[in-house]
Amino acid sequence: MADVRVERTDDGGFRAVNARGAEVRMGGQEDGVFTPVELLLAALGGCNIVTVEPLTAKRGHRLVRLAMTVEAEKVEPNKLGPVTITYDVELPSEEAGEVFRAVAGRVHEKYCTVGRSLEEGTEVRLKLP
Repeated sequence: MADVRVERTDDGGFRAVNARGAEVRMGGQEDGVFTPVELLLAALGGCNIVTVEPLTAKRGHRLVRLAMTVEAEKVEPNKLGPVTITYDVELPSEEAGEVFRAVAGRVHEKYCTVGRSLEEGTEVRLKLP
């Protein structure tokens, strides 16, 4: 099971804290914090990249540079349109590129929990006191 506690901070902002004590500050459009939508995009990108990197390296190909941009536009005030993941890589060889593309495709289609949950429309339940 995965869980995160989200709470208001003393300064009026918000933070998410996991069971290991890691913290991410969030809020609206103010400087220095992520919006919840940005965190969703970061979760999707993070899920992909932290899976792609070790699987590519395990196959003998350490990428020179590995980064990505994850973007989406709001199509309604409370709904995102399609999300686009764009990798920015520097490949040490063409063979590494073939391995990277195969791994990234499989991760996107099968192994990224966040992406699969978004694509399949995971149910969200609300519990009120």
